[in-house]
Amino acid sequence: MRKPVYIFNAGDLERHQNTLRFSTAEGRRFVPVETTSEIHAFGEVDLNTRLLNFLSQNHIPLHVYNYYGYWSGSYMPREQYVSGHLTLAQAAHYMDHEKRMALARLFVQGALANMERVLKYYRGRGADLAAAVDGFAAKKAIVGEPATPEELMALEGGSRELYYGCWDAILKGDGFAFEKRTRRPPANRINALVSFGNSLMYVTALSEIHRTHLDPRIGFLHTTNRRRYTLNLDVAEIFKPIIVDRVIFSLVNRGALKAKDFRGGSEGEGVFLTEKGRKTFLEAYEARLKETVQHPKLGRAVSYRRLIRLELYKLEKHLLDDEPYEPYVSRW
Repeated sequence: MRKPVYIFNAGDLERHQNTLRFSTAEGRRFVPVETTSEIHAFGEVDLNTRLLNFLSQNHIPLHVYNYYGYWSGSYMPREQYVSGHLTLAQAAHYMDHEKRMALARLFVQGALANMERVLKYYRGRGADLAAAVDGFAAKKAIVGEPATPEELMALEGGSRELYYGCWDAILKGDGFAFEKRTRRPPANRINALVSFGNSLMYVTALSEIHRTHLDPRIGFLHTTNRRRYTLNLDVAEIFKPIIVDRVIFSLVNRGALKAKDFRGGSEGEGVFLTEKGRKTFLEAYEARLKETVQHPKLGRAVSYRRLIRLELYKLEKHLLDDEPYEPYVSRW
């Protein structure tokens, strides 16, 4: 089974015969391409076009992260499965306002439903979240009202503010108050975790899209503009609450992350995970993606990573008028 490879050290990544070789000052590491699904470069990695051609031949995406650990961009091999027929259908749904809005509403419905599931889960464990759960029911009831993607995004944003406002009732770690969502830069430790985790979720969704017939450049909730990819942002909205957020709550409440796993925080400076903190988060994130749940239609257990792929297959069927799309909603 293929799995992601994470690189944190500086070094040279190159093709060596029919495998990958990563060389550092400490030595060399060989990585078989047969077991590699994608490569995440957090360190300063030198490479050449010979390597990129080799990655393309083996359909291995390369994701690059900046100094702060956030996704900067990706080298995506030539599409292996993209279908002209499906791409035309995807573009037609985007250009047709009603069809686009129908899909965009479904992405928001899925996101809100999973945020609500998270709140109900922690309400059942003693957190005072009854009022927030009622507020989410009201938000879900008006998802059909927005007439434009921008209005729908505003509704989703307001719902997420309500959701984030509940986090301090869930989080138990000292020094891990959320307060409010801040970006560019994140103002505290929880915001640093949200930004880092969301970035990972966008990349995970992008890698899974690459293994389908869909075009990642054409989203529906997020407007296709100067962004390189938008469909991964749409799909990520559904899974962020039940994957990224659950990882954050688990790490903080178990005490797996400490103040020493963050840096920054001086006046005017953002807060970011250290390399050790990123490794701790990535380990928990990958473990979450491997966790299995019972699939409601397949009648068998599938991993969360597989759920993302299955979500994309459902979207393909919708675009081809085979079966209406329904977003995945957690059942726990």
